[in-house]
Parts: sequence; structure tokens; C-alpha cells
Amino acid sequence: METAATLEKAKTEGWTDEEVVERVKAGDTALYEIVMRRYNQRLYRVARTILHDDAEAEDVMQDAYVRAYEHLHQFAGRSPFSAWLTRIAVNEALARLRTRNRTEQLDGSEQDGELFMTMAEPSLDAEQRASRAELSQLLEDAVLGLPEQFRTVVMLRGIEELSTSETAAALDLSEENVKVRLHRGRALLRAGLFARVGAEAANAFPFMGVRCDRVVHSVLLRLADLGSDKPHIH
Repeated sequence: METAATLEKAKTEGWTDEEVVERVKAGDTALYEIVMRRYNQRLYRVARTILHDDAEAEDVMQDAYVRAYEHLHQFAGRSPFSAWLTRIAVNEALARLRTRNRTEQLDGSEQDGELFMTMAEPSLDAEQRASRAELSQLLEDAVLGLPEQFRTVVMLRGIEELSTSETAAALDLSEENVKVRLHRGRALLRAGLFARVGAEAANAFPFMGVRCDRVVHSVLLRLADLGSDKPHIH
């Protein structure tokens, strides 16, 4: 017999972001976890693309979720909630990058930490998993090597598969600018790279498992510390 929690989960899985947000605004704050789990990977990817640092990307995700929660009353639905949330994460990452650039002398070296995380797939043998890991890493390195103005557009359009309009809204660019940056960004990648990686693009920059749970847990604790049962609604 299914529990009430199971039935509620099954019901909410079909809700749109906007429906979940309205419930959160109304005081059902526990449902905020739904949108976090929907967009953890996207926010991680975009923050990691901008910052080139795992730990900072996680910090940006948490800050973005908290900021979005605190300003849910400002979400007017003129663009998709996903684009609004992504824009907040982009702003947080860029602000952190500007702070870093003012205080550090970048030496070009990078500590990747635990960036690359592969998902165990029983259907693949060791050689296939190694090949997939190599191709995904190749794509990550190529995208991260793009100039900043192209990197995030390529990530959102080419890997996250957002539409041109969604990418424009998330990055506060015109649709024409998105098209131009995407075209130029792809031109900077060797033509053979995407041909070689092919369908593995969607598997690059993974964010899952323990890391996903860690971010959700940390954000929920921070929201609890705000001392309010629901976001401020004006």
C-alpha cells in the first residue's frame, strides 16, 4: 500500500515549476526541494563553466537557491522560472569571479578536485566506461577552454539544450547575440571534437548522488535559519 508521502511525490513530479513556486509562496516551503533537484545539474554546470572550480560552483548554487527563495515574490512569470533561476546563478558566479580576479593573481593552473564523476552503468564494460569517461573529459576541457563570452552560451545551448530564447533570458542577452556567440563558440571547437563525442555531450559535467544531496541539505538548513516559514511576499 502506497504511503501518503509516495502519493504526494507522484503528484508533485508532474507539476510545472510555476505551480511548485506558487505552493512555496503559499507556505508549503518543503516543496522547494523539488525545484532544487530539478536544476542542481544545470546550475552546477553553468557555475562550474564560469568559475572552473568545483567547491565554488557548489557555493554559488547554494547562494543562488537562497537568493531565489528570498525573492520569489519578484518572479513575475514573464520568462520561465528555470531561466530566472539560472540568471541568478550566473550573476552569483560572475560576482564571485570578479571578486576573485580582484584579489588573486591567476597563474593558469587549476585544481579540478572531483570534477569528473562517472555514473556506474552495468551495461558498459570497463573499456567502454573508460572510453566514455575520456570523451566526456575531452568535451569538458574543450568547453572550459573557450573564451568567457562564448563558454556559457555553448554550455546552455549545446549541452543543457536550452532554446535560444531561454538562453537569452538566462544570460540577459538578445536572441541574436546568443546565436552569434553560439556560432562563434562552436567554430572555436575543432569540428572533429563534437563529431567524436556525439551523444556523450549530455553526460559531461555530471552532478549527481552525494553531491546533489549535499547541496539540497545545505540549502534547506540555510532556509530554516532565515527564521521565516515562507518567503516574503509583497
